[in-house]
Amino acid sequence: MQIQTKLPKVGTTIFTVMSQLAAEHQAVNLGQGFPDFDGPQALRDALAAAMNAGRNQYAPMTGIPALRQQIARKTQALYGHAVDADTDVTVTSGATEALFAAIAAVVRGGDEVIVLDPCYDSYEPAIELNGARAVHVPLNLAADFAVDWQRVRDAITPATRMIIVNTPHNPCGAVFSAADLDALAELTRDTGIFVLSDEVYEHIVFDGAAHQSVLRHPELAARSFVVSSFGKTYHCTGWKVGYCIAPPALSAEFRKVHQYLTFCTFSPAQWALADVLEHLPSHYLDLPAFYQAKRDRFRALLAGSKFRLLPVAGAYFQVVDYSALSDRGDIEFSQWLVREAGVAAIPVSAFYETPPRDARLIRFCFAKTDGVLEQAAERLQRL
Repeated sequence: MQIQTKLPKVGTTIFTVMSQLAAEHQAVNLGQGFPDFDGPQALRDALAAAMNAGRNQYAPMTGIPALRQQIARKTQALYGHAVDADTDVTVTSGATEALFAAIAAVVRGGDEVIVLDPCYDSYEPAIELNGARAVHVPLNLAADFAVDWQRVRDAITPATRMIIVNTPHNPCGAVFSAADLDALAELTRDTGIFVLSDEVYEHIVFDGAAHQSVLRHPELAARSFVVSSFGKTYHCTGWKVGYCIAPPALSAEFRKVHQYLTFCTFSPAQWALADVLEHLPSHYLDLPAFYQAKRDRFRALLAGSKFRLLPVAGAYFQVVDYSALSDRGDIEFSQWLVREAGVAAIPVSAFYETPPRDARLIRFCFAKTDGVLEQAAERLQRL
């Protein structure tokens, strides 16, 4: 049987490839971007309580009211943005589903969607499956992956339907400033361009900085889908629970897609998350300090190595330049690193359409226990 694939550029993801290679060589896996520790005990207890209380059937399509109300309260408290829990908040089966649903809701055949490279690997397939074309605009590597807003402006055409932004950024750890929000608002003002803001690492911002959500900017909030992840915030990525905040007209279209993707999301987890949002706000409020300590610890462990550590302003990834070690391409070097050093990383070129010429960059995840980070650093220091 011959099948004409709808995603000719998509194969096995680099994340799967590197994890399989790490398993084969018993390597320390700093490639996959998830914690190797559990979330709060209170959350796990609340999940068990919800299941034992019979909360095991379908949830409402938009999410249980208690969770949507807690999300609305949290958003108002953190970003000063009033959210209607009934019309603006939709609970999803992970952030990746929310990203796909937002794209499918408003992007049509022949449209263009601007993405900022390096970018998360699910963006372009979702764009292409909806008949549109991804337009890749590189971030400024020389300026610590800042957005070159003039290059974004130059990429806009009459076919531009959406701009996707990601802050804090995976893989590079850059974060938006208030000036970035103003620049994005100026570019999209008086246009039909929507914004999709991937903010799954919203609570992992360092050095006393505030997360600059597009929800802080009323003009942007009025034209944006904002995607968040409970999995990232509560160290439970396997639960696959996220949500999308958007104004009523956009949420209505978003929900039309969502109801035919997953319809609803794992019910006991929604009850558990509603409970900890109400009774344990200290968890997400303390998260910046928690991960900053891991960032600082990992960077200290690698000090004096042959890796050059790029700045990390947010998220839980450390990008390093390995030019002093090798002139191999990053995919080949990452494979060599697993075999020879016993440490798995992700080549940053996997996040690009056209990687920067001669860049030698790989990404480590530091959302790991101290023992794992110490073991990895010991191996890397030997190189």
